[in-house]
Amino acid sequence: MMYVALGSNIGERANYLAEAIQAMAVNGLQVTKESSVYETAPVGYTDQPSFYNMVVEVEPVLSAEAALLRLQQIERDLGRERLFKNGPRTIDLDILVYNSEDIQSKQLTVPHPRMHERAFVLAPFAEIAPVVEVKGMTVRALLEALPESERQDVVRLGPLQSLVNSV
Repeated sequence: MMYVALGSNIGERANYLAEAIQAMAVNGLQVTKESSVYETAPVGYTDQPSFYNMVVEVEPVLSAEAALLRLQQIERDLGRERLFKNGPRTIDLDILVYNSEDIQSKQLTVPHPRMHERAFVLAPFAEIAPVVEVKGMTVRALLEALPESERQDVVRLGPLQSLVNSV
């Protein structure tokens, strides 16, 4: 399976998440499971609105590189602008895991190199795939290994559809 992290902190955040999931299906990336949405404080550049984050499970019918290109196109289609590192964004789509492969290329590193440090990724990931192993540890164990101070700002809001205004 492929797992993709989604994040948004500009405009109608829940709508951007929902639109990204719909666009994934249209682009050959069939979502088979969705986590709840979590509201989280920004990391890195903190002078910006909070994020809505979630993780989805995707049936891997494309190669990881082809999936990455499709996800980047979805980001562009939904108005993603990369003005500076860790800046605000309409949508952010990151491949976390692709089957159990280790991929190191100029364009893509899988498993995601910083996910083990990020409660905003691990909390929704653990909700839908707690026993998936990443670098010898389960997602649940990675989440539990984070300091409480990292986990406390990750608040579960509920299912995406309960948060969507009108898509």
